[in-house]
Amino acid sequence: MYIEEISLQGFRNYKRARAEFSPGINVITGKNAQGKTNLLEALFILCAGRSFRARSDKELMGFEEQEAKIEAKGQSGEREKRIEIIFTRGKRRQMLVNAVKQRTVETFAGNFSSVLFCPEDLELIRGGAGERRRLMDLAICQLRPRYAAILAEFNKVYEGKTRILRDWEEKPALLELLDDYDLRLARMSAELIHYRAGFVDKLSREAGRIHGEFSGGEELELKYATVKTVEDPGGPVEDIYRAVLAHQRQHREAELASRLCLTGAHKDDIEININGRAAKNFASQGQTRTAALSMKLAELEIHRGQLGEYPLLLLDDVLSELDGTRQDFVLNRIGKGQVFITCCEDGKVADRTGGRVLTVEGGNVFASGQ
Repeated sequence: MYIEEISLQGFRNYKRARAEFSPGINVITGKNAQGKTNLLEALFILCAGRSFRARSDKELMGFEEQEAKIEAKGQSGEREKRIEIIFTRGKRRQMLVNAVKQRTVETFAGNFSSVLFCPEDLELIRGGAGERRRLMDLAICQLRPRYAAILAEFNKVYEGKTRILRDWEEKPALLELLDDYDLRLARMSAELIHYRAGFVDKLSREAGRIHGEFSGGEELELKYATVKTVEDPGGPVEDIYRAVLAHQRQHREAELASRLCLTGAHKDDIEININGRAAKNFASQGQTRTAALSMKLAELEIHRGQLGEYPLLLLDDVLSELDGTRQDFVLNRIGKGQVFITCCEDGKVADRTGGRVLTVEGGNVFASGQ
């Protein structure tokens, strides 16, 4: 799959811009704060139906814009697809695929798919659990569109239960709602846990293989971690649901006392071990970077295995964070599929990849030679 061209209007700092891409490697260069990451964000939204950094659609529109638009044409599954997304202040967004309106993100997502690697992903190993949940959510939302709907509903119910726990002493009547919120949260947690466990199992196998090749034989192991009563996260959803309910019952008093939601998929994590030791505590800086790289490259292979073709690979200013050996490791593995690399210096990366060079300046995109 690949994106042939994109047009942006009122999106972030782009008043009006258009760019054509190579189906291979595209090197997006320019000084800081010119819009390179904004362009990658637009490409990611075309794939996932959501941003990897904005919490609401209004953040995607220019400061004085009432409307923003992303339009693109490309090939996916051997079919030509035209995508249009329109963001309007005070209204629901519109999403169209080949001029057909898509009512929900889950029906829209999956027309194209992508794997994003940004500087924050280097914190996958030593950062908090939220970084690793973010990895799972961004990937699975594209691979399993239903997951996006469940996750959105889970977040709403989680916020509602959190408000109840926070305010129940001042408003005791709120406790009458708690059982219903518990049941809904447990149901959606069970489905999220099931999806996440399957994804992490595949990720561990692929990342372990890649990491072993890169490190000269070190063993990388990933293990999905969720609430303790769930004995088999990859098992039937009904069994997971009952286990989550049991954990809720055990922690009801603790939740009321702490005013915190202690049970659910929002507590999930991925345990990462290198040679049998917890990478978060014992990995060197080099091992940390190698493991993070291996996980993202493994994600690329998971997409290919499920979709039958490589997804878009979006590398946002990552190469500058890596030493020469690790840069070569990444660049030697991105020869298949369409790739977008943002960087401040174009020459070295373009020369090493043979990619098409696009320069971003002040919200405009110029092809090399323009």
